[in-house]
Amino acid sequence: MPQPQMVTMKVVTICLPESYVEGLDKLIGESKYPNRSEVIRIAIRDMLKCELWGERKQRGNNLPLIAQIEALAQAKTLNLHDEAQ
Repeated sequence: MPQPQMVTMKVVTICLPESYVEGLDKLIGESKYPNRSEVIRIAIRDMLKCELWGERKQRGNNLPLIAQIEALAQAKTLNLHDEAQ
């Protein structure tokens, strides 16, 4: 049986909007991912596959993935603000 390859990891410090962190924690709380690092690694891998490595699938709009994510986060923030009033 072949040995699994060891992947070298680097620590990268990032700043995220609070709504992103809350979303990450919700996914972890729902046992969809084990921790924040894994969620972020998967999100970055998927973004690289779409945006850099040419595996982009046809989407309803042509916005870059990060712009779509930011728009969704902004919409959620506005909805939370409206619900609080």
